[in-house]
Amino acid sequence: QVQLVESGGGLVQPGGSLTLSCAASGIKFGISAMKWFRQAPEKQREWVATITSGGSSNYRGSVKGRFTISRDNAENTVYLQMNSLKPEDTAVYYCNVDTIAGAYWGQGTQVTVSS
Repeated sequence: QVQLVESGGGLVQPGGSLTLSCAASGIKFGISAMKWFRQAPEKQREWVATITSGGSSNYRGSVKGRFTISRDNAENTVYLQMNSLKPEDTAVYYCNVDTIAGAYWGQGTQVTVSS
């Protein structure tokens, strides 16, 4: 079955950096576009970034220039490098993939940006 397992979250001070990882299994990772979403307390889940199977990437405006999405097809893993973190980046971050069978989500990893 499809599994997405996120890791790498934690507590970081404003201006700091974190790298999130999402290990995927049960999918044809190399031909799948992978996405990161996030959900802050009492807010709707929002899209953060996408990386296509070819390696092209797109970002929501508020993270552009600070976040970088990348993938390692040999390890079936997608990453989200987050720099210059701000308190408003605080959220649970989720990995997502859309397949013919439907959309799949990881369990999420908490990122807290606070001094």
